[in-house]
Amino acid sequence: MAQLLNQATSPGDSEVAAGEDYRSKGLSKNSVGLLGSAVIGLSTVAPVYCLTSTLGPTVSEVGLQMPAIFIAGFIPMLLVAFAYRELNKALPDCGTSFTWTVKALGPRIGWLTGWGLMTATVIVLSNLAGVAAEFFYLLIGELTGSQAIVDFGSSTVVHIVTVLLFIAIATAISYRGMTATKWFQYSLVTLQMVVLALFIVMAMVKSGDAPGGGATSLTPSLEWFDPLSVNSFAAFTAGLSLSIFIYWGWDTTLVVNEETTGQHKTPGRAALIAMLVLVSAYALTAVAALMYAGVGEEGLGLGNPDTADNVFAVLAGPVLGPLGPLLFLAVLASAAASLQTTFLPAARTMLAMSTYEAFPRSFAKVHPRFHTPGRATVAAGVATGVFYAVMVVVSENVLIDTIYALGLMICFYYALTAFACVWYFRHDLRRSLRDAVFKGVLPALGGLMLTAVFFQTMRDMWDPAYGSGSSIAGMGSVFVIGVGVLALGLVVMAVMQRRSPAFFRGEVLTRDTPPLVAED
Repeated sequence: MAQLLNQATSPGDSEVAAGEDYRSKGLSKNSVGLLGSAVIGLSTVAPVYCLTSTLGPTVSEVGLQMPAIFIAGFIPMLLVAFAYRELNKALPDCGTSFTWTVKALGPRIGWLTGWGLMTATVIVLSNLAGVAAEFFYLLIGELTGSQAIVDFGSSTVVHIVTVLLFIAIATAISYRGMTATKWFQYSLVTLQMVVLALFIVMAMVKSGDAPGGGATSLTPSLEWFDPLSVNSFAAFTAGLSLSIFIYWGWDTTLVVNEETTGQHKTPGRAALIAMLVLVSAYALTAVAALMYAGVGEEGLGLGNPDTADNVFAVLAGPVLGPLGPLLFLAVLASAAASLQTTFLPAARTMLAMSTYEAFPRSFAKVHPRFHTPGRATVAAGVATGVFYAVMVVVSENVLIDTIYALGLMICFYYALTAFACVWYFRHDLRRSLRDAVFKGVLPALGGLMLTAVFFQTMRDMWDPAYGSGSSIAGMGSVFVIGVGVLALGLVVMAVMQRRSPAFFRGEVLTRDTPPLVAED
């Protein structure tokens, strides 16, 4: 891995467009450094939130092979990260996947890639707000010893109102820019990682003393790291889809490239640092949780369907004892921090699409004081609130279903970005072994892996039993969410094609077109 990192940051790399005059869209220049960029990546991923939401569903799919699946999910992410790194060095643009796929694969594929990124972000924002609201009342109830507060927060109306309030606060913070809350993000990310490390150590130490009620302490085995031991290919791809979800967000380090010092190289380095931290934390947490609670389907067991969407809520007290509220606080901090930073990719992708006439021009407005895409940020906040409110009514298990659906959309736009890298640099692949590997072979492998997961997942999620087991009009609710949102993109694209024919004729953004200036 060290060798890969060294190669990924070698100074001799050619930068296809490094000499071009990349004019500003109005964003704040040089406001993020290497550490800040890596923290943004970790904050957006929200590792503690991801773990409490996915430990249960992953165990239900792959059982004891959860550590293997978490590591397997890291592999395509790493391969795609090299594609992002190479494209960013040549084309540092806040539109990232949208801009790059338009230049490489054409306006329609590029537009759908941007749509996939934006909608995935809106969906995960709603999920983050839901988890934050749930743990907000759990934390208060734990601190006050009042079950009434927890019950009050579980009311559908109260829950929705709290979620909408959290979304409004996060929208307002994101509207004011990143630098205003830099140290706040550092604090929340540090809190997450310290509490997660404490949980890992305590779970391992107490693994032989786990209480009854479904918990069965286990002895670590090499079989846990063998993906071939998963019962079926369908279970493997379902688990892999969840694993891909828990890494998603590292590419935010690239989305803020126009605001980063050393914009050609720093974002790629920050992404790799964030991913190495994540894979280590996830593998250790998976092992510790299995050692302590096992895979039972009752009580504290990780396979309990009643606690699948919120594992840390039931493990906090038994594992950490009087320090249990710290885990509630860490999940709340994780969701709150990510709720703010996750607005970045949605708003900046919308800004880029608007700047290049692929979206209504009004979203290209940048706030003259805060240097943020203000209107795009507000639009993302409104879309998030509406989506969550509707999904709570439609699906009783909205948190689990949206997580499964997210895996589909993540695979969609990551795979297209990886293939865009290969095609964009196709004339460079014979120049050197390094170009062949990092611009061709590795991105292609990552794209193929994610494509396979995409189609297998789409096939499996038609079954109403997939995910939470709920259905809409006879179809699995996960299928309706995932495929429905992508299909909606085709409708919106058809509308935009009538409004902005020049973009779809390939007259605005081509391989040789320098970025345009956003209107203030």
